[in-house]
Amino acid sequence: MADGIFGHPFRRFFWSPPIFREWSGSTALIDWLESPTAHILKINVPGFSKDDIKVQIEEGNILQIKGEGGNEEPHEKDAVWLVAERGTGKRGFSREIELPENVKVDQIKGQVENGVLTIVVPKDTTPKSSKARNINITSKL
Repeated sequence: MADGIFGHPFRRFFWSPPIFREWSGSTALIDWLESPTAHILKINVPGFSKDDIKVQIEEGNILQIKGEGGNEEPHEKDAVWLVAERGTGKRGFSREIELPENVKVDQIKGQVENGVLTIVVPKDTTPKSSKARNINITSKL
């Protein structure tokens, strides 16, 4: 068994710097819950629609989440931005999360509702065969 979080399957999530490409201050904050049957990720994505978000698996078990919104224009034709604290122009984010090995990557589902992207990653609950096995010993090879 590995010592501490350095051997934990979530080490990339905790110890590698989160990958963000932020144009509008969106931090795509994540809550990660674990139930007996699934990992559930809830990511803040205010202002992004399902068409603005791309979720994919790379390198076996790396979950990559990207969002890119369109350009935000003033509502009035001759309007000029005086304050832009929420950000203007293109906005987006990118996050990568290393998932544990006991998940069913082909059954991952996601939905966007009320500015929250929920991704459900089902666990593979099939029992694994025991790693210990007896070896027959003889007097000759």
